[in-house]
Formats: sequence, structure tokens, C-alpha cells
Amino acid sequence: MAEPTALTSDLIRSVPKVLLHDHLDGGLRPATVLELADEVGHPLPADDAGSLGRWFTESADSGSLPRYLETFDHTVAVMQRADHLARVARECVEDLADDGVVYAEVRYAPEQHLGGGLTLEEVVRAVQEGLDEGMAARAGGPGRPVVVRQLLTAMRHAARSREIAELAVAHRDDGVVGFDIAGAEAGYPPTRHLDAFEHMKRSNAHFTIHAGEAFGLPSIWEALQWCGADRLGHGVRLVDDIELGEAGVASAVDDVRLGRLASYVRDRRVPLELCPHSNVQTGAAASIAEHPIGLLARLRFRVTVNTDNRLMSGTSMTREMQALVDAFGWDLGDLRWVTVNAMKSAFAHFDQRLRLIEEVIKPGYAEAGLV
Repeated sequence: MAEPTALTSDLIRSVPKVLLHDHLDGGLRPATVLELADEVGHPLPADDAGSLGRWFTESADSGSLPRYLETFDHTVAVMQRADHLARVARECVEDLADDGVVYAEVRYAPEQHLGGGLTLEEVVRAVQEGLDEGMAARAGGPGRPVVVRQLLTAMRHAARSREIAELAVAHRDDGVVGFDIAGAEAGYPPTRHLDAFEHMKRSNAHFTIHAGEAFGLPSIWEALQWCGADRLGHGVRLVDDIELGEAGVASAVDDVRLGRLASYVRDRRVPLELCPHSNVQTGAAASIAEHPIGLLARLRFRVTVNTDNRLMSGTSMTREMQALVDAFGWDLGDLRWVTVNAMKSAFAHFDQRLRLIEEVIKPGYAEAGLV
């Protein structure tokens, strides 16, 4: 019998990956933040790339919400000009491609990038320009091509969600594949934005909702049953509707009882955009080893693996997958399973999803040694 393939970081980096939950303003290179901040005169807490990168991750790990939110003050501050937005978007494509990502949906809130005088339309066009440049460069070079699409996000505490939803629909043929809401869950339920979600549904358009991260089951229930979300951004607190049996351990899946909401989510194959390292930072999970993704995967929910904020979490898809291999003993088959899950759940058209699964993802895992 052949020995199982050793899952080194290099091997994991080489296999195709699909990323559904990644924030553009949470994934900048520290060196780029330094350069752009110098151009616009924005003060930073460190003056070299290494120190600045450590400041971002340490701040996100601090347990202090104000300090965590301050990290985004610095990234958003250097994303107020069209050329800066385009550069950040282009580098995002480059970094994802170098990490083996073959399809990604990158989200950001256009309303947060108007400080330099840009319009919402100009923000979307600038980001698309950068994505197009990055994809074109990758298509003409070594390695697999990468497809990166935009998800437009509205802030839960603001009042522009209908406007952002209309913007997403207006650019649906120009690189935007969907809509999202983000921000504090507590006090800002998704039902405040029903008009935006109704517009998306009437337009036959896709949307995901941040739900079940900082807030629990009511947030997930509203996102699905009131708003009609196609996917759940995080959804990690769904585990609160799963009762362990007498054994009392997550590994005893034969003795697990699902509540009505958890059963609905699994039966309907609602995709969960899980972000392990980020969930640990925000307190949604105590550690990677205790992250509900292990149980949810064994129960065969539609689990996907994501980065959330690569800069703040000091992470990548390779690091997220490696952590799950180490914590739960996942093998290449498990990594392919979550990758196919994500591709099936993407907002790209069916024929595009099928082509990537059959022509890129499955062959890529076969090359890595998965029969």
C-alpha cells in the first residue's frame, strides 16, 4: 500500500484553492501601506514593513476591539485614490495567485473609499482595473491563471445598503458577482437592510451576509429566513444549535443532535464561509483545535475555508489549510473537498464553476498525489 502524501506547506501551497471570504482592505502588503501612507501623509504606528506587519497582527490579537478596528483605519486611509485602489487590487491578485488560489471573491465597502473625492462608480472601476491587470499578468506567466471577482459590501451601521446593492447589480457584468453586509452584528440586524436584499433577489443577483460570528443563532436565522442569503459569512456560531451526546466530545458524531436551524442549513447545503484564524482572533473560537470547523466538516455541512483579513491575521490560504491539517488530521482529500465545496458555492456562473472544478481543481489535486 502506498504511503499517504506528506502535507508540507509547499505541497499545500501548490494545490488549487478557492477563496470566498477575503476583505480587500484587510489584505494589503505592509510595504505598500508604508509607501501609500507616505504619499498621502498618513501617520503609521511603525516605519518599516516588518514592524508594521507585526503591529497589525499583534493589534488584531490584542483582544481590544478599538485597537483591532484601528488597523482598518490605516488600510482604508491609503485606499482613497483611484491609483492606490488599483494597486492594492492588483497586488491582491498577485498574492492570491502566488498562494495557489485559482478563484477568489474579494469584498470591500465602496462607501469607505470616498474620502479623496471618488464616486462609488469610480471606486468600483478602479478596483476592477487593478484586478484585471493582475489577472492579465498571471494569464501570461508561469503557474495557473487566477480569476478574482468583486463582492460589494454595505456597512450594517450605515444607511447606504440599497445604493450599494444597486451598484452591485449595475456592475454585475463588469466583474462584480454579488453583495454583502458587514460590521457589528449586535444592534444592527440584517433585517435593517431588507430593501437591499429584496433588490438583489428581484434582480436575480447573489448575496452573502456576515452572520453568526460575533452574534449567535438569531443572526443566522434572520440572514437566511428573513433576508434570503445565498451564503453565510462565517456562520461559526451555528454550532450552538448542535448538541453533543453523552460522550460530550465533538469527535463522537454518531451521537450528535442537530437543532432545526442547523438541520435546515445542512439539508439546504447553505455554504459556510469559515475563517479559522480570524475566528480565533475575534473570540468566535477558543483555538484552531477547538474551532467548530472540525465538527461541521465531519457532519458534512457545506464547509469552506477562508482567510478573512490576510494582513491582520498574518495568514494565507496555505496557512489556514495547514492549521486544519495539523489540528484535525485532514488529508489531501479533505482539502479537495472544501475546495470543491467553495467552487460549487461561488457566485460565478455554473459553466464557469464546472470548468474550474473539472479542468483545474481536480487535475491539480491529482498532480499532487490524490488518486
